[in-house]
Amino acid sequence: MASEITYSTRTITDFKTKLRGGGARANLFEVELYFPDGLGIVTDDVYRFMVKGAELPGSTVSAISVPFRGRQLKVSGDRTFAPWTITVINDTNFTLRNSFEKWMNLMNRNDDNAGVITPSLYQKEMKVHQLGRGIKDSPVLPGTDEKIPIYKTYKFYGAFPTDITPIGLSYDSVDTIEEFSVTFEYQWWDTFEEDSNESMLGTGEIE
Repeated sequence: MASEITYSTRTITDFKTKLRGGGARANLFEVELYFPDGLGIVTDDVYRFMVKGAELPGSTVSAISVPFRGRQLKVSGDRTFAPWTITVINDTNFTLRNSFEKWMNLMNRNDDNAGVITPSLYQKEMKVHQLGRGIKDSPVLPGTDEKIPIYKTYKFYGAFPTDITPIGLSYDSVDTIEEFSVTFEYQWWDTFEEDSNESMLGTGEIE
């Protein structure tokens, strides 16, 4: 028998007790980018600060309809993963934009259509962390070496950039810093809790 729903059990106080940690915040995140070896790319962890937008990924499992006597039996089909997109703030050294342009040129050179074809040479792993705004496991004051809580990590396997958006230039642009987006394709993602190498899905490891 279902539990009875009453006003007295659906108060704002009840809601507060269910909203763990005050809710996850979309602006508390950090991205880790890794680039192919041999390109001489040195970003000095700039990406941790310059990636201003990202996504916690989704995925889709299609349905297969099997006809049976005028009805359709639905069974699970194949899983597909949508591309992953990040938004990057552009600094005056063009640090990340130059890095992504070199990466794409490694795969397919601008001048002659040649490029590296072995996937392990141009595909890398990426991570996005959902951060918390509290102080991890301790009531000490901010400004110490306490860890920032990481609620959840997604790791993308075999990722490579497929699109770098243009940067618009205009005399009319004022009080604006340039930014651009990069879209990645990848093989699959897995997800992990903080301080754990064990997949929350029961597969894979995180390094």
